[in-house]
Amino acid sequence: MKILAFESSAVSASVTLTEDERLIAQSFQNCGLTHSRTLLPMAESLLANCGVPLGDIDVLAVAHGPGSFTGVRIGVATVKGLALGAGKPCVGVSTLEAMAWGARALGGGLCCVMDARAGQVYNALFSIENGVPRRLCGDRAVKLADLGEEIGQTPYFLVGDGADLCYNMLKENCAGLVPAPPELRYAAGYGVAAAALPLARAGRVCDPQQLDAFYLRRPQAERERLSRLSGQN
Repeated sequence: MKILAFESSAVSASVTLTEDERLIAQSFQNCGLTHSRTLLPMAESLLANCGVPLGDIDVLAVAHGPGSFTGVRIGVATVKGLALGAGKPCVGVSTLEAMAWGARALGGGLCCVMDARAGQVYNALFSIENGVPRRLCGDRAVKLADLGEEIGQTPYFLVGDGADLCYNMLKENCAGLVPAPPELRYAAGYGVAAAALPLARAGRVCDPQQLDAFYLRRPQAERERLSRLSGQN
């Protein structure tokens, strides 16, 4: 099964082509350019260089959140457009779970974190069992202080673009936290493909029209609008 996977929900952008568990090609950028400029050209170049037409892809997968509201929208919209044009099914996977799949070689416990601003992180905890991530909690937006109290001294590798933030804020009280090495820290398309594969094999795919973003919080502009409205009452 060939999967074309997209990751644009964090600071990095990535497109990956896999066949079953085999990685065929991956493009990754963490250069600060907007994903709207990089994601689709990355996919077109990757497929062209591999000599694989879009029509040969079985499933298109995307990290559909949580994460950057703009980045998630770009990734989901890109996959919806490609899948509609090619008549292909889609799979949306949790960004945090995709991180765990991408870093599963570390073993042990994984604390996947993304900076959610306002003193919070998007977070999920996993343990790696027989090479497969097992969830210890659902995706959530949590205050750093609360996360530190929950983790305590339990050893975890920190994965995600919030790893440095989390480590610097919690290291004094959470001695078991270790930042993952850079090559495994950032979200990438291979983790998305790996997370999507068992879902696709089980037939848990959707039509492009059904693919949607998964947000844990309202966008900031909407939160500010609601705050102003509540202040007027």
